[in-house]
Amino acid sequence: MQHLKKTDLTSYVKPSRAEAEEAIRTLLAYAGEDLTREGVCDTPRRVIKAYEEYYSGYKDDPRDFLQKTFSEVSGYSDVVLLRDIPFYSHCEHHMAPIEGVAHIAYWPNKKIVGISKLARVVDAFARRLQIQENMTAEIATVIQDVLQPHGVAVSISAAHHCMIGRGVNKTGTILVTSHFTGIYETDHVARADVKSLMRA
Repeated sequence: MQHLKKTDLTSYVKPSRAEAEEAIRTLLAYAGEDLTREGVCDTPRRVIKAYEEYYSGYKDDPRDFLQKTFSEVSGYSDVVLLRDIPFYSHCEHHMAPIEGVAHIAYWPNKKIVGISKLARVVDAFARRLQIQENMTAEIATVIQDVLQPHGVAVSISAAHHCMIGRGVNKTGTILVTSHFTGIYETDHVARADVKSLMRA
């Protein structure tokens, strides 16, 4: 299999599909699997097909989902909150699944965005390798940068299989992270209010 070639400080030559499937065969063999067994002989193809879905966020620019906005909101000037947005991701340390929900709140400044677009922003970041802390901050930052609201609050609660199925093996543990911008960063009353709404 051809080795990845470093072309600059941040990018690598993408392997071919055949090389990717061969890498999966190597991992299966390393695990002790019989590669000729009927149940796994087609597994490399299926895994790479699944990877295209798991990591589809690398092809998306989350900013694109926030470009179409609406300014006719009949004077609405309070928090917009979308709760319990389910997501599925993988940790960058073990490539183990992360399953959770995200809550996104923002205080509009003259314009709002369709709520489905907020869910798409979550998926764009979730469908990448990462850690939850970064994902939380990235979601809040891109919404703040594009929509320029008075403030953004993001909270994520998720189960990490790298902790559940290996290592300390602690089933039922949940990691909670949050990130605040604008008024939710500077005004403790506003922050308390939006956190209360997220828990309601």
